[in-house]
Amino acid sequence: MTAGSLRTAPSTVSSADGTTIAYQSIGAGRDLIIVGGTLRTGADYVPLAQELASSFAVHLIDRRGRGASGAQGPDYSIDKECDDLLAVQAATGASAVFGHSYGGFVALEAARRTGLFSHIVAYEPGVSIAGSIPMAWAPRYRELLAAADTRGAFASFVRGIGSLPRPIAMMPMWYLRAVLRLVLRKDRWQRMEPLLETNVAEHEEEARLDDGTVERYRAVRGRVLLLGGSKSPAFLTTELLPALQQVIGESTVEILDGLDHFAPDEKAPELVAEKVRSFLLANEVTTHSRWR
Repeated sequence: MTAGSLRTAPSTVSSADGTTIAYQSIGAGRDLIIVGGTLRTGADYVPLAQELASSFAVHLIDRRGRGASGAQGPDYSIDKECDDLLAVQAATGASAVFGHSYGGFVALEAARRTGLFSHIVAYEPGVSIAGSIPMAWAPRYRELLAAADTRGAFASFVRGIGSLPRPIAMMPMWYLRAVLRLVLRKDRWQRMEPLLETNVAEHEEEARLDDGTVERYRAVRGRVLLLGGSKSPAFLTTELLPALQQVIGESTVEILDGLDHFAPDEKAPELVAEKVRSFLLANEVTTHSRWR
């Protein structure tokens, strides 16, 4: 597919607290915002944006704490993330949003607080239910970061979050560190390493809002597509997504065969893009009107 080029300089907006939020745009058509996950920058979603650019004007956010955006800040919260997303929405006029992992959490939180988004796609959103996203790893993680052991901190996080296959999770820590060093491309690690500090604060927000239910998302309005991969952990897919579907009025769940948590940004952006495109364009037709 031939798509436009990303702007060499990002556009910026000021969030409610004055923090600069940067985003880059590609394509033409109705506006769609992409919100990425933890340990990710907007650049990680360029392949996904390029797949969608023939149908939509896609806006890739650098969430606070990364890229050309301002710092996460000491008083960081999900409320500020929602403010950031809404600032980009105001600048672009977008009524559709795609969120991956923590970005899906941000998208759902923003959608329940405002009716500005008529179409929401969340791929394995980072919503914790009764501790499904654990936090026991956080104290050791902070210790290792304070000691400038970024590789060790990352290994402790990957093991502690509970998403690894059991044989890998049971590896000695020194061996797990070596494996992760081998499987992570150099360019990926260079983008990821500066984000290790933001990672723990974001997971703490997921835990803070965990009241044992997803009842708060009953307030979400608009059409919602909840996506997951068949190779992802159950707490992100077969446990979480049906629970969200039960409380969100106009919602659909689809589990994509053979995909895992990293499909949108790493493994299969073209397959995820096709699901997003089909959902958005089909809903545009069935409502007999363009997105508002």
